[in-house]
Amino acid sequence: MRLSNIITRLVSSVAIGGALFIAVPLAIGPASAGDMASSIARGGQLYDKWFKVIGAEKPAETHKLWPASNTKKSGDVTHRCKSCHGWDLKGADGAYAKGSYKTGITGLGAYAGGSNDDVIAIMKNDDHGFAGKMDEQDYVDIANFVTKGQIDMAMYIDYGTKAANGDAAKGEAYYNGLCAGCHGADGKKIKDMDHPVGDLSRGNPWEILHKVLYGQPAEAMTALNSLPIDVSVDILAYIQTLPE
Repeated sequence: MRLSNIITRLVSSVAIGGALFIAVPLAIGPASAGDMASSIARGGQLYDKWFKVIGAEKPAETHKLWPASNTKKSGDVTHRCKSCHGWDLKGADGAYAKGSYKTGITGLGAYAGGSNDDVIAIMKNDDHGFAGKMDEQDYVDIANFVTKGQIDMAMYIDYGTKAANGDAAKGEAYYNGLCAGCHGADGKKIKDMDHPVGDLSRGNPWEILHKVLYGQPAEAMTALNSLPIDVSVDILAYIQTLPE
């Protein structure tokens, strides 16, 4: 019998002075759904830019697994998980099948629903070289993101037109309530962003959907992955209508 079940039975009813008191079962067991959603969101941010999330020094050299055929990227960006495996986690079979991040490296779909231990072992192996660079919880969060947090972005984004298939009218309400306070009604309020939100969402909708779901590394941006996926897709559909 599980320890949590034993303790629950022991404390479920206690007789004191002839009166029977019903005790609340102790919360011992696996992480709650909320805890898992938080871990997945943090894992998504670590997948995006782990060294920024944990405040580590940016890697200077190009990652040893970065292919020599790609001369468009080098240095710290090659140490970001998303740079090899893509915002959509499809790697060479997804949005990074072409463009400046083309590497030919496979995606992570095979690990969806798989073992955290397997994912962590790969991160720490000699090829990936991430052993000792993060705390154990960081590895767990990334593994939870990979094994339990994957979504098929092809269901929500047309890979040919880059258009999101959400409801822009609903997305406008969600955006105004959840996002506009920081990004502005026109998506241009944050001045240190490279481009306005509208431009980014039309140019790289996979990145924007990822950040809507999981947040921006080391920034106070709300992660929406605990809400139905339609909310995030509707927001993406709406911000694709924002001005250039």
